[in-house]
Amino acid sequence: MRPSFCLFFLLFSTAIFAQKEREKYPEIMNQDWPNLQKYQEANAAISEPPVAVFMGNSITEGWVNMHPQFFSENKYVGRGISGQTTPQMLIRFQQDVIDLQPEVVVILAGTNDIAGNTGYSSEKMITDNIRSMVVLAQANDIKVVLSSILPVYDYRWRPGLEPVAKIKSINSWLKDYASENGLVYLDYFSKMKDDRDGLPIEYSEDGVHPTSAGYDVMQPMAQKAIQEALENQ
Repeated sequence: MRPSFCLFFLLFSTAIFAQKEREKYPEIMNQDWPNLQKYQEANAAISEPPVAVFMGNSITEGWVNMHPQFFSENKYVGRGISGQTTPQMLIRFQQDVIDLQPEVVVILAGTNDIAGNTGYSSEKMITDNIRSMVVLAQANDIKVVLSSILPVYDYRWRPGLEPVAKIKSINSWLKDYASENGLVYLDYFSKMKDDRDGLPIEYSEDGVHPTSAGYDVMQPMAQKAIQEALENQ
């Protein structure tokens, strides 16, 4: 069999397979799973590198929506997407962090993985994705602030998971990893937890997402962590 015919056959077979997969899983094959389109226009409109990019989920997105001046006045940029898990953030890390050339990235991730938003995630799966984001940042001379996962006693959309132990274990890993690699660890958990290791009502109405008062607690902590990263990394 001639090489040219083999190549044609391989390409033809691949095309047929792709078409069958598209017909079998139309929603999956056609969707923008990491939501790369969400910030494309906003990214293109940035004229100078920000001091810090906040990479995260709905907690970060809600922060920007609720306290926009905190970001604009400090030359911070929020790149949170509601519901996202660490593999989705990792895919868009190039576009939504590296390409913006910030001095610092503040990573707040993991709670939706624990909730199972994109399927089961082991602790190692979560920490591997976070580690990969750190490696990408450091390879591009971006300083890193690793945020703890916020306290959660129960996820209303996935009740009964009992996430406290997993959150505390991942936070312990984040703290150790930050210490071992010269990163800044931002410990929201210890500052905001109640006696059940969840978020108290004054900081969250649903036990997961901060209220304005919750963000008031987080803001000076984030500023201090960013300044520490700028000075010490």
